[in-house]
Amino acid sequence: MLCRQSLFAGQRKCRMNKIITIGREFGSGGRELGRRLSEELGIAYYDQEIIREISKRTSLSEKYVQAIMDHYPVFSYPIHIGRSFYPTVNPMFEQTMSVYQEQTRIITELAAESDCIIVGRCADYILKEYNPFRIFVYADMESKMKRCRQKAPEDEKLTDRELRQKITGIDKKRAKYYEFYTGQSWGNKLNFDLCINTTQTVIKDIVPAIAKLFR
Repeated sequence: MLCRQSLFAGQRKCRMNKIITIGREFGSGGRELGRRLSEELGIAYYDQEIIREISKRTSLSEKYVQAIMDHYPVFSYPIHIGRSFYPTVNPMFEQTMSVYQEQTRIITELAAESDCIIVGRCADYILKEYNPFRIFVYADMESKMKRCRQKAPEDEKLTDRELRQKITGIDKKRAKYYEFYTGQSWGNKLNFDLCINTTQTVIKDIVPAIAKLFR
């Protein structure tokens, strides 16, 4: 049993919290799966809340924080958690690293506070010492396109080709971001405890079965 300091509430808790992290391909339904699973288990769910907290702590707008997190720093070497950060003359790089460090602190605090599900943001790697249950969600392109169409704003009129390019582009950015900060391959099944193929799957129908793993 570990005794952790709860940084949000200022209380000490002496138990291992149940932590579930979810990595996902764009359009695979990973975010919906995380939200529904949190409701099924009655535990906290964190996604955009992390962006909002970073914005509060850094005085940067949420939109700007999201833009920084959508683009990994343009350097040829990866930077892992715990490695020393050397001075650089690139202010954009410094700001990017500052946002990532704040993200790391927030995710660690959330994991120490209570049972929770955290979507994306390298949480599986950041919380490796917490022994989280790591899920990766993926699907074939046709299923991802269908989900994107269903959730898209009415005024979004992308052709099939444009939508494929959007999905592929976002997944490439996620892969580069993850690989830069962790030194690991994004979506590598060896880095996860459960990989879920949501091709032609209704997310809400599979959540009860997944929830049984945590009861």
